[in-house]
Amino acid sequence: MTWYGLSVFSLAYVLAVAIPGPGIAAVIARSLGHGLRGAPAFIGGFLVGDLIWFTCAATGLAMLAQGAYTVFLVVKYVGVAYLLYLAYRLWTAPAVAMEASDKVRAERPMRLFLGSLALTMGNPKTMIFFLAVLPTVVELKRLSPGGFMSIVAAITVILPSVLGGYAFGASRARRFFSTPKTVRWMQRGTGVAMASAAVAVATR
Repeated sequence: MTWYGLSVFSLAYVLAVAIPGPGIAAVIARSLGHGLRGAPAFIGGFLVGDLIWFTCAATGLAMLAQGAYTVFLVVKYVGVAYLLYLAYRLWTAPAVAMEASDKVRAERPMRLFLGSLALTMGNPKTMIFFLAVLPTVVELKRLSPGGFMSIVAAITVILPSVLGGYAFGASRARRFFSTPKTVRWMQRGTGVAMASAAVAVATR
């Protein structure tokens, strides 16, 4: 793969990752509620999911992935259920100042990882990029092992950087929610946003 081809893919991928969607909504909501605790595991699930979709597209498994409709639906609704679970947790969480909420026990990293992985595997936005957009950007039939690894490296750098930026920005915004009343509004607002993202995934 040429540097030009890798640059074109990287630009397309940055735009695809950065455009708001269910994944971005989940990252922002978690970071508003919990700061950066658990962020590496949560973002790791998105990364592995994208790498799986890319591998399917690059190795000719795209048709198999498209044909496994029942499996796709199951994974899709697992992701939807996880988003609704996060929305419920945000809506029902006690409204306490952020300093006090920081003392709450964090979720297990594996649960965060599996939740975001399921969301990515069932996210139509991700599937469309790797199965429909990617072939127009990268000539997959002529992709060499070196080119494959170059794209894997690009994904491994770009996705955590973009999602990490969203997570960092949201965690910094938490300092504006210093009273129980403002925390309550933040929790309800992000809960509604999370539920809306779940509906968007379920209806596509």
